[in-house]
Amino acid sequence: MGSWRNSSSGKILWLIIMPLVLIFGFMALKKSNWDIRFVNFYSGVSSVTEDDSAEPGPVSSENLGGLDWRWTADGGGGQMAEAPSPSSSSSPTITLEEDMDMQQPNVTMEEDNFATMLNGTEMFISTNETHDPSTIVEVQRNFSGLYKLEASLVQARAAIKEARNGNQMNDPEYVPYGPIYWNASVFHKSYLEMEKMLKVYVYEEGEPPIFHNGPCKSIYAMEGNFIFQMETSKFRTWDPEKAHIFFLPISSTMMVRFILDRKSQDHWRPMKRTVKDYVELVASKHPFWNRSLGADHFIVACHDWGPELSKAVPNLFTNSIRALCNANTSEGFKPSKDVSIPEILLRDGTMHGLVGGPSPRQRRVLAFFAGGVHGPIRPILLEHWENKDPDIQVHTYLPKGVSYMDMLRQSRYCISPSGYEVASPRMVEALYTGCVPVLIKDHYVAPFSDILNWRSFAVIVDVDDIPNLKKILMGISTRQYLRMQRRGKQVKRHFEVNHPPKRYDVFHMILHSVWLRRLNARIHGMN
Repeated sequence: MGSWRNSSSGKILWLIIMPLVLIFGFMALKKSNWDIRFVNFYSGVSSVTEDDSAEPGPVSSENLGGLDWRWTADGGGGQMAEAPSPSSSSSPTITLEEDMDMQQPNVTMEEDNFATMLNGTEMFISTNETHDPSTIVEVQRNFSGLYKLEASLVQARAAIKEARNGNQMNDPEYVPYGPIYWNASVFHKSYLEMEKMLKVYVYEEGEPPIFHNGPCKSIYAMEGNFIFQMETSKFRTWDPEKAHIFFLPISSTMMVRFILDRKSQDHWRPMKRTVKDYVELVASKHPFWNRSLGADHFIVACHDWGPELSKAVPNLFTNSIRALCNANTSEGFKPSKDVSIPEILLRDGTMHGLVGGPSPRQRRVLAFFAGGVHGPIRPILLEHWENKDPDIQVHTYLPKGVSYMDMLRQSRYCISPSGYEVASPRMVEALYTGCVPVLIKDHYVAPFSDILNWRSFAVIVDVDDIPNLKKILMGISTRQYLRMQRRGKQVKRHFEVNHPPKRYDVFHMILHSVWLRRLNARIHGMN
């Protein structure tokens, strides 16, 4: 009897089996890869009206108190990029801004991944910009420790999802409540999950004053304060294998102070070279930057030039979490990935003399602003209102003997217009003194606006409406003004600078915003 292969039925069976073997072998190879998923927590815009009712965001029918959830099972979908070569772990792909052909991840949009956690992130963006809802980047297989970290983050995401039902846990320190939050229960649970598990590795490379240092007494004080507090924080881990996220302790302010040569025609180059060299250093000594192309790394910069300096390393600009005071979407700030932090002027490094003010009944001035004439918005404000109306106290320079802080405390509304840059300490100064902030800005994402509903405790005025400023403010009822002023006192705790930090203060709010973005970056291992 001949071989079964020589029979006609045997040949047919052989032709069927061999393609199946090849297909299953190829699928097994593909499943051995890792991929990083960036998913957008945020979209939609909500507002709070005088009766505290929130308009739902436009994304989904599942809006809950300003929160929009769209959940599907974790899964694939979309095209994947080729994994980096094994040699990439020791030789980083880094270029200066002039050479922007860096290693670009293959981007695929996915509409149904852990999307749209909290509404409100784009509430102050005056242009019709859109932001990538998700990205898939494939990298090579990595360590079992990373798999365990990602498994813990999956549990955290599930716990935060469950909090949408509104069941809050007891908290002896503070339980978030009220319309100042898009969803107080979700924020509370997310914050508690951060406290329970978040570990941050701070790279030890670099020497002061450029690294591990920063100003704690100036308009850029948040930069130095955060670096110092992060390095002494309970969230810091000395074992990088246990870290969820990695902090690059670079101070843009100190680079401007010690490296900038204003006489040079190319004054950016030495500072950008410093950033590039530092990232190359940590990437050559550790595998963590290259395994994610910087997606689980973050920097903090309060100097106006911080966003520009981050362009020194394209993957830092494109992939990493940038916590910036100058949160300007027209200059590349992405709310789904970057963090807006407040600019707080600390003249002596503390809040001494900045906090507290009289009751609303003792505030005789309708609105107040004093400041230099620079940028496109302030000249318009001064043209229409400087020395024009005693109710709207707008000044380039205050009269002699008049205290700036006293004027804040005497005013019901405190105007915060953009200058050269969108950031300004006036918003926080208003909250400190019990004055309702009036924001007049373009392309700006307000601090912590993924959590905080700024329209519930501040007035937002378009630049075109500056001539109608008094009419707008007078049109706010006394009842609604008192509500906003009361909510401002409540939200103030999230902008306070404490030594050492206290729960829910500005240090923890910055870290919580970074934590949310880390939850956006998923590194999945597939067997």
